[in-house]
Amino acid sequence: MKLAILDDYQNAAMRAADWDALGNDTDIEIFNEHLGTDEDHIAATLQPFDILVAMRERTPFPKSRIDRLPNLKLLVTTGMRNLSIDMDAARSRDIDVCGTAMLGYPAAEHAAALITDLFKKISRENQAMHEGGWQACVSEGMNGKTLGILGLGKLGERVARFGQAMEMEVIAWSENLTKERCDEVGVEHVDRDALFRRSDVLSIHLLLSDRTRGLVDVDELNLMKPSAYLVNTSRGPIVNEAALIDALRSGGIAGAGLDVYDVEPLPTDHPLRGLDNAVLTGHTGFVVKELYELVYGEAVENVAAWLKGGPIRVLNANS
Repeated sequence: MKLAILDDYQNAAMRAADWDALGNDTDIEIFNEHLGTDEDHIAATLQPFDILVAMRERTPFPKSRIDRLPNLKLLVTTGMRNLSIDMDAARSRDIDVCGTAMLGYPAAEHAAALITDLFKKISRENQAMHEGGWQACVSEGMNGKTLGILGLGKLGERVARFGQAMEMEVIAWSENLTKERCDEVGVEHVDRDALFRRSDVLSIHLLLSDRTRGLVDVDELNLMKPSAYLVNTSRGPIVNEAALIDALRSGGIAGAGLDVYDVEPLPTDHPLRGLDNAVLTGHTGFVVKELYELVYGEAVENVAAWLKGGPIRVLNANS
C-alpha cells in the first residue's frame, strides 16, 4: 500500500507516532509543502496513493478531486469533523473516511496568547531587543478592559475565563447565545452592536458556515473603538479580510491578532504581512506537541485497523 501524509509543514508526523507499526508493506511518503490549488497538479501528485492522511482542512477533498484519485481507498483526517471532504462522494467510491480525536484547549490558549501580545507588545519588544533596542513600545493593561467573546462555546468559554483571571469585564454575543448560557459562564449577555461597540478586544470563536461567513464586515468594524483589537483563531472567512485590512491601515481599529486567513498558507506578498499592527501566526493555534502525538497516533491506529479489514472511527459509514 502507498500512503501519503499531507501538509506536514513542521515535519512532525514521523516523530509523533510509530508509523513502523504498519509494517514493511506500507510505503509512506511525506508532503511537507502544501500542494496548492491546481486540480491537475494535485491529481497527478496523489494519483498513485491508496491511503491519504490529511491534516484538517489544509487540502480539501471535494467530489471533483476524489473522482480523480482512482487508487484511493482510505482517507484519514485529523479531527472527527472535516467539512472540506465530500463524505458522500467518498462513500460512493467505497472510500472509507476515518477521523481522530482532537484536543479542546490549544486554540483557546493561542487566542489568550494573541490577546496578551496585543496588549503587552511582547513580539514587538522581542524584535526590538534582538535588533539592539530597548523599551520600544508602551504596553497597555488588561485589567478592567472589556473582552468581547463572539461565540461562547467550549473555546469561547476558555477564553472568557482567561479574561476573568485577568480581571477583565467579559461580554458575549452570537446569534443563538442565551442569557442562561452567559450566566453559567459568568459573563454579560449583550446584543450584537454592543459586543462590537464595547469590546476593547474581540475574540472570535465560531464555526465557519454560510451564516457566519463574512459576519464581521465593514459595519461591524466601524462599530469598534479605534483603540480596540480583534483576534481571530477560528476561520479566516468569518471576517471580511479586505475590510479588516482597511481598518488596520486607517486606524479604524488599533490592531489584530490573526491565526487564520482566507487563503492558507498565507501568500508571501499578502498585505497583512506588511502591517505593523497585525500580530500574525500561521494557523498554529491548534498544533501543539500533544496534539500531534494524539492525532498521528490515532491515524496510525486507523490505518492499521483498516488494513486488517475492520476500519474504526469511520466518518462516512453507510446509514
